[in-house]
Amino acid sequence: MHTVTQRKTPALLWLLVFGAVLLWSAIGPKDRLTWWLEVMPALVALALLAATRDRFPLTPLCYGLILLHCIILMVGGHYTYAEVPLFDQIAQWSGSSRNNYDKVGHFAQGFVPAIAAREVLLRLNVVNGNYWRAFLVVCFCLAFSAFYELIEWWVALLSAEAAESFLGTQGYIWDTQSDMLMALIGAICALGLLSGLHDRQLAKLAPLT
Repeated sequence: MHTVTQRKTPALLWLLVFGAVLLWSAIGPKDRLTWWLEVMPALVALALLAATRDRFPLTPLCYGLILLHCIILMVGGHYTYAEVPLFDQIAQWSGSSRNNYDKVGHFAQGFVPAIAAREVLLRLNVVNGNYWRAFLVVCFCLAFSAFYELIEWWVALLSAEAAESFLGTQGYIWDTQSDMLMALIGAICALGLLSGLHDRQLAKLAPLT
């Protein structure tokens, strides 16, 4: 009974934070269609986590990172990635003409999936060897980032109205390539900084049945 309570409390807190930020994000966004496009991955993540919560619970680290990524998506959905106020101020302070909040999102697009992919590979014993595992995790994150760029391209083709807000290129011709570079850097940073903590949390999880 104590174990069930221990599991439910963090889950409820996770849902509370997710729901509160989602509600804030949904109130008066800059562009409603862009909001849906940006927030949809967070809603899909919520559905997947709910569906797998009992048979494949994740580490607290993984749940926390996913929540952080969802918050990044919701903030970007509310303001659009090119108009997040804090990053407008950072651009002014640094003398830049570009709001770089989208680069934070793409860094997270590598950082968070790296730990999620590492967790799945380790727990399902998909591959042996730390170096091969790290290599496959980085490859997965790059593939995921590239696929997201394809989604952005398809959206731009289907809806010229939402294309600029969703793509967030701000006139930068190397935006797609720099987005994937940020995801690559994020994946490498996650593996380098969090693998030890991740291993310790994995050791505390009950074996899969």
